Amino acid sequence: MRLKYTLLCALVFLTAFQTPAANWPAWRGPLGTGLSDEKNLPIQWNTTENVKWRVPLPEPGNSTPVVWNDRIFVTQPVGNRRTLFCFNRADGKALWQSGLTSAEKEPTHGANPYCSGSPVTDGERVIVSYASDGLVSYDFGGKELWRRADLGRQIHIWGAGPSPVIYGDLCFLNFGPGETTYLLAVEKKTGKTVWKQDEATGYQHPKEGGQGDPAKTYIGSWSTPVIMPVEGKDQLLMSWPKRLAAYDPKSGREIWTCSGLNPLAYTSPIYADGIAVAMGGFGGTTIAVRAGGSGDVTESRRLWQHSKTKQRIGSGVIHDGYIYIHNDPGVAECYELKTGKLVWEERLKGGGPSGVNWSSIMLADGNCYTITQGGDCFVFKASPKFELLSVNSLGEPSNSSIVPSNRELFIRTHQALWCIAQKNENGR
Repeated sequence: MRLKYTLLCALVFLTAFQTPAANWPAWRGPLGTGLSDEKNLPIQWNTTENVKWRVPLPEPGNSTPVVWNDRIFVTQPVGNRRTLFCFNRADGKALWQSGLTSAEKEPTHGANPYCSGSPVTDGERVIVSYASDGLVSYDFGGKELWRRADLGRQIHIWGAGPSPVIYGDLCFLNFGPGETTYLLAVEKKTGKTVWKQDEATGYQHPKEGGQGDPAKTYIGSWSTPVIMPVEGKDQLLMSWPKRLAAYDPKSGREIWTCSGLNPLAYTSPIYADGIAVAMGGFGGTTIAVRAGGSGDVTESRRLWQHSKTKQRIGSGVIHDGYIYIHNDPGVAECYELKTGKLVWEERLKGGGPSGVNWSSIMLADGNCYTITQGGDCFVFKASPKFELLSVNSLGEPSNSSIVPSNRELFIRTHQALWCIAQKNENGR
């Protein structure tokens, strides 16, 4: 009976996120985990080899493309405009762009352009977050369906970054970081608020021309929430400053919380085998917890904690009992999921001017894919024995993540959108 129940829960969970294999509908894929079931993706490429097309973009941007059938969607700043671009995946031709003029310029970090949140789609609509300028839904022709411009001001010294998430009839958004921070659920068809959970992070924006108090300034969460099946039910995981929390996705009720993170959370939670992992940034902490229970589960369910780690901007993946992460300083690491034991660490070196990495790992067919700020794309085995498969330089900086779809890769750099495809014997 227990086996039948487990299989039934898994079937319900997968059905909720059912999407054609070739689609990559959200920042980290259908489940928000960075995992793809794609096979035979390209391993080798450069600026000419295995390039199907390259389309210039008007300005730098950090968001990751999403793909649905023959459409590719990318959020893009254009001057004081916040826009969504739609491209034809066959040839990269721009089909349309829609957007709005920003009401008021926000502060941000020089390495974090506006529109850093990635789009999300369910095949009928595309929903994007423009931070203080609102949460907006478009149809596949670029027509605005609804707009929430009443969410407040999202002000932080380092700017915005979280991406919206679609789950069933709902859309979730981490509206933060900043003095106004909350987790929001709206109806995906109308934008109407279903529930809202405020999070008091303690952030205080420095006064103009003044210095901020580090304890009140270097704090915030850029994490995008993730849905995890826990004890037969779906739970919404969210990394906040100093803690990992789980919510009922339908009501917003907080179910459990586990402390142990530092005040800055850049990555999204990852999970496997009933274990959730949250990683802090800025030389911060990492925690692993047996997901479940209720209330404060720090003492009862936290499995391990790393008190100080390398700076982490991009999120990792879990595969066959191991965690893989490519850190900001350019060092890739492998850890045992259950114990947190470090298995290996290797500095990934390419020909680009910088090895700094903000890219989140995408894993497909047992291989990990990332791209650095120096424009070097690394492919290495997801294995407890390190094996670097290739270093592929595009010569253009990127803070985006690599997208797999139908045996092709889509890569957004600061200059262009690339389609990488393995050529067959006929050169096509």
